[in-house]
Amino acid sequence: MIRAVMALLYLAERRIEEAIARGEFDDLPGAGRPLELDDVDPLLPEELRLAYRILRNAGFSPGAVDETAERGKARKKLALLVTSPSLRAPRWRA
Repeated sequence: MIRAVMALLYLAERRIEEAIARGEFDDLPGAGRPLELDDVDPLLPEELRLAYRILRNAGFSPGAVDETAERGKARKKLALLVTSPSLRAPRWRA
């Protein structure tokens, strides 16, 4: 198994080197510019990075996801305040 993996790695490296020698990577879009790796937050746990990337590609930013979760929590708290008689402010009688 390890030999097969090593053989595939060697083959891949060899083909990449041949493609570079033929100039196949010379006119790629973005050549000479740094990669945009802004989606990789070093503080974000590794197991959440893929999920955040999928959400971002679907049009949601991590901030929007967090804001949506915060709005949901706020709505639940508000509903609890409105429906729970013990938590309502006392009404003053004149």
